[in-house]
Amino acid sequence: MSNSSLKNVLATAVMTGVNEARARIFGHVLNPTGQRSPHKILRKKLIGDKVSEWYPHDIKQDDPLLMARQEQERLSKLEMLKRRGKGPPKKGQGKRAAKRNK
Repeated sequence: MSNSSLKNVLATAVMTGVNEARARIFGHVLNPTGQRSPHKILRKKLIGDKVSEWYPHDIKQDDPLLMARQEQERLSKLEMLKRRGKGPPKKGQGKRAAKRNK
């Protein structure tokens, strides 16, 4: 009788050791009692200031040459669309004005 109880004690000790090692290796939180813990909330992605601090500064906002080049590309594309007749309508000649005039 004592032999089988000793085996059970050793088996449970081995299993708890294996579970603890597995949790350490894979970064899991071991919760054998099943009590509620805030780990699920703490595991979520950070929002707000922490996230903005993590990402590097946006160079587009600081470099005037880059902004000027982007604005020039936008204007040239708009000019090309206007030449093809696909540009934005003049003020007061859009879809709503066309509906109103019918």
